[in-house]
Amino acid sequence: MYVVVDDRPMVTAGYVANFDQERIPSLGLSSGEFRDWLQANASRALDQVQGFLLGESDDRIVTAATIRRHSQAPVIALCEARSLEQTLDLFSARFDDVVRQPVHIREILARSEAIWRRINNGQATGTGEERLKVYFDGRDPRIDGISLPLPRRERHILEHLVRHRGRWVSKGQIYRTIYDASDGLEASVVEGHVSKLRKKLRQGLGYDPIQAQRHAGYRFLG
Repeated sequence: MYVVVDDRPMVTAGYVANFDQERIPSLGLSSGEFRDWLQANASRALDQVQGFLLGESDDRIVTAATIRRHSQAPVIALCEARSLEQTLDLFSARFDDVVRQPVHIREILARSEAIWRRINNGQATGTGEERLKVYFDGRDPRIDGISLPLPRRERHILEHLVRHRGRWVSKGQIYRTIYDASDGLEASVVEGHVSKLRKKLRQGLGYDPIQAQRHAGYRFLG
């Protein structure tokens, strides 16, 4: 899920609509609504956020600092017009990236995933000696250099698990992060998609890199 914070309702509505076209869950909030949302959801929802997009608001830098206390997800500033002074101020305020609007959602996704790769020191991309490579940019993963075609949902689940390598991710977390609530699907569909994904990975790798545990959920071990 991506969270867009901007005090202009038309801006947040536009980004939410564009994320919806890419079938990616998102939430658009004003700065005041964001503070209320964060207070109510800090312990439950932040692990599901893949990135924060902060547009125009009087307290954007304060909002970024608040996010940093609770989450390591990418924080990207959206600017109508960029200047060197503004860009330097935003990077000094611990923004991960500064992007000039208008910008395509796919570019936002690519920038966000690049930040995640830096956060994880490249581990999540499957670099080095790892046989499985996950790209986070719409491409299918590769095993030993050979493409492993995956349906969109299975690919997104794999990317989510790899991004949280070594951590248990519950079925509910996967559902809220990967699936659009408007699809009318139940969280139980996660089990079916993960089962198919694990079978394909076992066939390609010769072992299962995803550990499953009742109640805990799933964990990518690599």
